[in-house]
Amino acid sequence: MRIQSGIEGFDELVQGGLVPERVYLLSGPPGSGKTTFGMQFLAQGATFGDVGLYVSLLESPQNIINDMSNYLLNVATLIKMKKLLFADLGPRMEYGYMDDLHEVITSDYDVSHSSVEGEAPSPAMVFKEIAAYVQEYNVKRLVIDSVSAIRFTTKDRISEEKEMGRFIRNLKQLGCTTILLSEMTDPSAYSTEQFASHGVMFLHNFLYGKKMTRALQIIKMRGTKHDCNMMQLEFTEKGLKVSSYLE
Repeated sequence: MRIQSGIEGFDELVQGGLVPERVYLLSGPPGSGKTTFGMQFLAQGATFGDVGLYVSLLESPQNIINDMSNYLLNVATLIKMKKLLFADLGPRMEYGYMDDLHEVITSDYDVSHSSVEGEAPSPAMVFKEIAAYVQEYNVKRLVIDSVSAIRFTTKDRISEEKEMGRFIRNLKQLGCTTILLSEMTDPSAYSTEQFASHGVMFLHNFLYGKKMTRALQIIKMRGTKHDCNMMQLEFTEKGLKVSSYLE
């Protein structure tokens, strides 16, 4: 069984679609189309009855909704139908908020307080919130934007990698088809989430000849035949579209 991604030209590259209830990683630099990919994926499922949840750890959900409403994805309608949900799990502290917390300044000039509103969300905190949403609303498609926001909440690299591994293992047990978005700064530096995910896709945005070019590359897709070559990627009124090989 395969589920359609909602991205024109993509499903043909992965034997008809994604294997359900697996975790996929989508990495790319700013402006490469990660958010758009995630929203198309959710809108496709929501259109046919599968509840989709977009978890934002960085950007305001309202900003995402406003931006994605420029596409022909029926975002507003799907939200009204409660088939498309948004959860803001990022730090919500605004400038000036500390003034109301009765902060305590220690001799080391560190500011401490009891509120967790301004703390970076840990993988465990994020998973607990997501699991509650999934159970309450019977979520079938899940997008987390972005895993980079919870990657650096531990003090040492070993703990960081361990926590990310645990986070993804737990996501696999939710019964959702999940897409993790992440910032890609070095394609040659492999991370825990790349090894732990069932599939890994890169979105590229680079200077090719004399013009900026966007491309999609499928690096890994367990149990699925796929091509690792770069495919041209373009934005249309319906969102992203995968076209021909990048020549």
